[in-house]
Amino acid sequence: MTDFAATKSMFHLPEGVIYLDGNSLGPLPKAAPARVAEMLTDQWGEMLITGWNRGGWMQMPMALGDRIGRLIGAEPGHVTVGDTLSIKVYQALAAALMLRPERKVILSDNGNFPSDLYMASGLVKLLGAGYELRVVDPEAVAGAITEEVAAMMLTEVDYRTGRKHDMAALTAKAHAAGALAVWDLAHSAGALPVDLAGAGADFAMGCTYKFLNGGPGAPAFIYVSPRHAGKAVPALSGWLGHESPFAFDLDYRPGAGIERMRVGTPPVVQMTALAAALDIWDQVDMQALRARCIALSDLFIAEVETACPDLRLASPRDGALRGSQVSFRFDQGYAAMQALISRGVIGDFRAPDIMRFGITPLYLDDDDIRAAARIIVEVMTARAYERPEFQVRWAVT
Repeated sequence: MTDFAATKSMFHLPEGVIYLDGNSLGPLPKAAPARVAEMLTDQWGEMLITGWNRGGWMQMPMALGDRIGRLIGAEPGHVTVGDTLSIKVYQALAAALMLRPERKVILSDNGNFPSDLYMASGLVKLLGAGYELRVVDPEAVAGAITEEVAAMMLTEVDYRTGRKHDMAALTAKAHAAGALAVWDLAHSAGALPVDLAGAGADFAMGCTYKFLNGGPGAPAFIYVSPRHAGKAVPALSGWLGHESPFAFDLDYRPGAGIERMRVGTPPVVQMTALAAALDIWDQVDMQALRARCIALSDLFIAEVETACPDLRLASPRDGALRGSQVSFRFDQGYAAMQALISRGVIGDFRAPDIMRFGITPLYLDDDDIRAAARIIVEVMTARAYERPEFQVRWAVT
């Protein structure tokens, strides 16, 4: 069993703050500053460019990929880290389309993260020739999987409501229709158990700055199933995806397996911080995490709903059907969230009316949940959200 009191002690949590926004940016692991400082001084400072060899910098994307792979049910050697999530979405989707050249439809849903849809739309415009992005309601995805579909691209957990798709069932349905399944794990990795290999997923990608606690701007990861890894065509053929990057050939030859999905130079400083966070994750049993998350979320819902009838639950009530967040709808949700933040309860807001609260057992316990609920009740009862200072919109909501 995972000792969640021990994991909580491994994070820097500011005094007087209850942090319910790990679904957007994870808090700082206490070990990260010293680890990054050591890398800066002992490696970059003393090794200079030889750090790529002596410091193991070039091997970090694959080494970190395998550590993340354990959390998402990936086969060893089939996850690599680097670049941004949008780039990894583009890579995975383009590779999937090239594996089904006779088909032209990308299927997604309107609960997908908008950036994923932007990437898909841009790719469709670039390809032309009848390619189409078909977007349906989340509940309509299964019925929309037809023999026209080349790739089904979905975010497993809805970023707004926390509603969770059935990855195994939808992947099986896509395969039965001859389509490939591409999964965005931005709100899954580190939030709940994922079994990419067991579900038969073709491609997956995700970020590391949310539940994985890699820090702002931490790199993304990409997974390619072993059955595709040797033939997937990297649409973004960066030099580190080359079979022999330091041969400096003018012609591109894709690297072996997942290596071909590398694009640019590894962000070593950011990866060092991520490595410190993964030291914590190495101690976590994902099934225990999931059970604890559902228990804390159910407690949070009960405590809030009892005294705040104006907040309407937007997340599935059944814990098995949601990710690691609880969302409520409220017409003045932005101002209410600002009022909560001023009282030390940090969540976030998603337009038009969603108040999101990340429930992360690594550093939250029952006392935190009850204290946060009490403050929510106080803010809502006093209508503190009506104060003018809470109406001012910040650039990041």
